[in-house]
Amino acid sequence: MPEEKTEHSSENQFPIVGIGASAGGLAAFEAFFSGIPADKQPDMAFVLVQHLAPDHKSLLADLIRRLTDMHMKVYEVEDGMVVLPNCVYIIPPNYNLSLSQGALQLEKPTAPRGQRLPIDFFFRSLAQDQHERAICIVLSGTGSDGTLGVRAVKEEGGMVMVQDPDSSDYDGMPRSVIATNLADYTLSPEKMPAQLMAYAAHHYGKSVLPVEATQVTEDVQKKIFSLLRNQTGHDFSQYKPSTINRRIERRMAVHQTDTLEEYVKYMQQTPQEVEALFRDLLIGVTSFFRDPEAFEALEKHVEALFSNRPPEIPLRIWVPGCSTGEEAYSLAILISEYQEKMKRNDQIHIFATDIDQRAIATARAGIYPAGIATDISEERLARHFTPEPNEAHGTNRTNGSPSFYRVRKNIRDLLIFSEQSVVKDPPFSRIDLISCRNLLIYMGSDMQKKLIPLFHYALNTGGILFLGTSESVGEFSEMFSHMDRKHKIYQRKENNPLTNKDIVRQYLPPAAVADERASHPSKGKRANTTEPTLRYLTDQGLLQHMNLAGALVNERGDLLYLHGQSGKYLEPAPGEFDRNIIRMAREGLKRPLTTALHKVAASKETARHQGLKVKINGDFTMVNMTIRSVFTKTLSSEKESLYLIILEEAPEPMPVIDQCTVKEMAHDPENDLRNARLKQELQEMEEYLQATNEELETSNEELKSSNEEMQSVNEELQSTNEELETSKEELQSMVEELATVNAELQNKVTDLSRVNSDMNNLLAGTGIATVFVDHQLRIMRFTPTATQIINLILSDVGRPVGHIVNNLMGYDSLVEDTRAVLDTLVPKEVEVQSIEGNQYTMYIQPYRTLENVIEGAVLTFVNRK
Repeated sequence: MPEEKTEHSSENQFPIVGIGASAGGLAAFEAFFSGIPADKQPDMAFVLVQHLAPDHKSLLADLIRRLTDMHMKVYEVEDGMVVLPNCVYIIPPNYNLSLSQGALQLEKPTAPRGQRLPIDFFFRSLAQDQHERAICIVLSGTGSDGTLGVRAVKEEGGMVMVQDPDSSDYDGMPRSVIATNLADYTLSPEKMPAQLMAYAAHHYGKSVLPVEATQVTEDVQKKIFSLLRNQTGHDFSQYKPSTINRRIERRMAVHQTDTLEEYVKYMQQTPQEVEALFRDLLIGVTSFFRDPEAFEALEKHVEALFSNRPPEIPLRIWVPGCSTGEEAYSLAILISEYQEKMKRNDQIHIFATDIDQRAIATARAGIYPAGIATDISEERLARHFTPEPNEAHGTNRTNGSPSFYRVRKNIRDLLIFSEQSVVKDPPFSRIDLISCRNLLIYMGSDMQKKLIPLFHYALNTGGILFLGTSESVGEFSEMFSHMDRKHKIYQRKENNPLTNKDIVRQYLPPAAVADERASHPSKGKRANTTEPTLRYLTDQGLLQHMNLAGALVNERGDLLYLHGQSGKYLEPAPGEFDRNIIRMAREGLKRPLTTALHKVAASKETARHQGLKVKINGDFTMVNMTIRSVFTKTLSSEKESLYLIILEEAPEPMPVIDQCTVKEMAHDPENDLRNARLKQELQEMEEYLQATNEELETSNEELKSSNEEMQSVNEELQSTNEELETSKEELQSMVEELATVNAELQNKVTDLSRVNSDMNNLLAGTGIATVFVDHQLRIMRFTPTATQIINLILSDVGRPVGHIVNNLMGYDSLVEDTRAVLDTLVPKEVEVQSIEGNQYTMYIQPYRTLENVIEGAVLTFVNRK
């Protein structure tokens, strides 16, 4: 992903256009400037960079002066020349040209002729100096010069035009740029000026998106995010708004739309534009060994990755947001060089992931423009890269220098590239090194707070986290220790305030999270079936201790709830069930109950009736009745009065004793005995109550212990559940890795099948008789033409060549000559003749693999007629 840039602060407020072409692109330059109206100034500056021989005098300046004499000035660049609008600046021969603070700088090239890339050199400096005001145009030319410069311009928010290959004399450079999918316009040169001026007037003439987005703008942006999410499956709502706004504004300028609403409408009608915006948001700043000092610092800590590591345990590296793969390959080269230096042969698994499918395809192929030579040392370039033939990429460059380089197979085999979103897909696990450079700076703070704990979770103990120069672990410093504070290299600590379950929950679908909360209500809202509180136990104890019967009724006397043994006081009436308490009241209770209920309903005051004689099972029992109002709220939020009726047995009334009787009882011995007996019963009752109280306390302690044991069991179950969920997440990660490896293997099988088909067609199409044999002279492969010289059929593959009859006259030392070549590795040439009279020159050469290992010999018969 790209590195966050500050707003361009250069004083000039006009765009600078860099135009690149090869020496044969004179006609393209002429067509371009002919398309600028003679009576209109474009209000921009043009810098022309052309491939020129060191001693070649350019005719380009004279040509452009004739075409622009009336409205533009033309200069051949001098060192330090300040760029002004409505001027054309042309590179002189034998110089590299760069732009710094709005001034052109000339430098003598250091690369040998044929390997110079002046267009890439200038485009990169143009992007770094002008940022979103940089525009680059690639015209007719050979090779791939300009391709890396185009990426640099797009990374900074600039615009790219490229000549239609059908209109160019040399289509190598245009096709190379088009293959990157970064070109905003593909036009013929004469149509470019009109589109260029329309883009500049729209994009630089006014600010489409305000710095402080209004609510309307935010709502429209949400629609854009929704379109992106529905079509691409990726959510950009948590990316930094400044980054998103610049990309949207640039796309609006490309299509000359004035408002966000118009752009949203265009996106809804044109799905291709949704994909184009998605690609613009994914443009990543990346190069081989970017920030060389940071990679040198990391190289010092590579030894820590291998310390105390058994060779059978592979080293696992994860590169999220790998873009086109340059950083991932840089790490692979670094690790490979360390292994070679320390004579180690550990297994290396580097997982490089990105959400851009096209970038992953580019990374998997491992083919890059020749401009990478500016980022890689000559020694590493020769050691880890092979030049690619120009013809293989549709170019017609003939100066002998390569246009592309391919990463060698031994480095490519260390990497597994896959499409994966670090935001929504499960992470890789058991990782030793995570290199996530310049990705977090494009995320909002909430997303950064999610990713840092995620990286901690994915790393092994002591694992290394490698971030970009503008990034840090922020508030999660307790999770990582500094290995190199300046170059943002961190090492994983053990403590993590988040559990594995918290990390896993980020990747569960919403329904699964809801189910989990439902099954574990204590983690969400408090459950209804919680442990009884002390207040609840107290209330229940008091209610049980007091032998009360209660009924909750409404104003009409309809029963809502019964408590206690109410059957002594209430009796259902015969017939259909009637829930009215007045009609259920027993004899002696109905009249006072009716009167008291009406009184309480009217006055809201508590009513008490003592000593009511109620008929229960044929006998009259004294009953005390209390009625009080209770307020509650119904669903309609209106207060409704309810009434609580409390019934209890009243004690028997004490007999009335006059004064004389008291005096007589005072001297009665029986009364003394009775009093003593009552005191003894009272003492026994107190002892009984004390014993009962102790038993209750003992039961309470036992219940408390049981509760603690249940809590302990619950904690163990929670731990077991978290372990199971962690295992589940690891299995998900393993499945993800297996799917990634499977996809990589499928791609390799496809590549091998294609290469095998190409080889078969090549061998069949050459018409040259060729036979491949192994060390035991057993036939491995042969061309159809070879069957005319040696009587071969398909079933002969695997048989010794000496066992098969050949059609050669006077030559019977084929086996001996082949063995001699394998023993001495010296090729042999023999003149032979077939029985048909054809003369052949037979060449016997060792069969070498790409690793320079001899695995047999190749017999080639060339007809001499």
